[in-house]
Amino acid sequence: MPDDREATVSVVIPCYSLERWPMLVTAVESVMKQDPCPAEIVVSVDHNDELLRRVREQWPDVTAVANRFAAGASGTRNTGVLRTDTPFVALLDDDAQARPGWLAGLLAPFAEPSVVGTGGTIVPRWQRERPSWFPDELLWAVVGTRDGVDAPTTVRNVWSASMAVRRRAFDAAGGFRVGFGKRGTRPRPEDTDLCLRMAARVRGHWVYVPDAIVDHCVPPDRVELPSLIGRCYQEGRGKVELARAFRGATVLDLERDYVFRLVPAAVLREVAAALRGRGMAHAARAAALLVGILSAAVGSAVELVHLRRARLTMSNPGSVSGPPILVDDEAPADAAVAGGRHRAAARPG
Repeated sequence: MPDDREATVSVVIPCYSLERWPMLVTAVESVMKQDPCPAEIVVSVDHNDELLRRVREQWPDVTAVANRFAAGASGTRNTGVLRTDTPFVALLDDDAQARPGWLAGLLAPFAEPSVVGTGGTIVPRWQRERPSWFPDELLWAVVGTRDGVDAPTTVRNVWSASMAVRRRAFDAAGGFRVGFGKRGTRPRPEDTDLCLRMAARVRGHWVYVPDAIVDHCVPPDRVELPSLIGRCYQEGRGKVELARAFRGATVLDLERDYVFRLVPAAVLREVAAALRGRGMAHAARAAALLVGILSAAVGSAVELVHLRRARLTMSNPGSVSGPPILVDDEAPADAAVAGGRHRAAARPG
């Protein structure tokens, strides 16, 4: 755990739709109950004036800000982080609920100076019973983590749905890459992109903390087969964009291990279980894995074709979306925002 001088943390919650209001209320209230209590809670709203007004009316002591960048999760998160002045900033999605101990768990590894960021366990909260055909190996498609790690461990990346960053490293990397990230329901691996750039910029590392737990809402439509296919397809496109941004393929080593080792082993396991008469759900899980991987492969192929066509029409293609942006020229010098602040003295966990 950081010492008393550095143990101050703010929490940023990005949001974009009034339809998700009940989930946003749950997210904010779960953060208010954390120990240590965050110095500030910032709700960052993505180009939705009515939602911004409602946030300010609901929580006078919470800082409500409007996304000052291009629409999307990256700019919305950057806007929220810019409004903080603490050495550590945690991020929680608006459809997630932090369990007790979440914030303390994310903060603890920062006692080691080389840690640039942390992430925790994301447990799917199924609004409808989880389909029997949905395998653990596809939990990432509904923003969920898999079991298997019992103690904090160094990782390549974590999910921005449940993340904490050392502000100095975040600023050095330029924040989330504006223009490359989730917009509405279209996903992109902006969190992986950020993790790679932060670690490289200050030569640090990320830590996964299994005991820092959030529950993430999974609506019924997210576990229908068309939604799964679309999510995997977009993931394939996003990972090709990511590899291009880093000018190399080694950035996708974990994805290769997933595709060529983990998935085949899971398919064989499920098929074997089905053949032993343990139920057709096992065969369905194997089929779902194959469909998911095929969808991601199609997405990757489409993105490769798109990039090749772009090269033919651009003399200087540059990076996938230009350099990251984390400079708010319109922000007042004191960064004060209408709507107030939720502050309390930070306490060591």
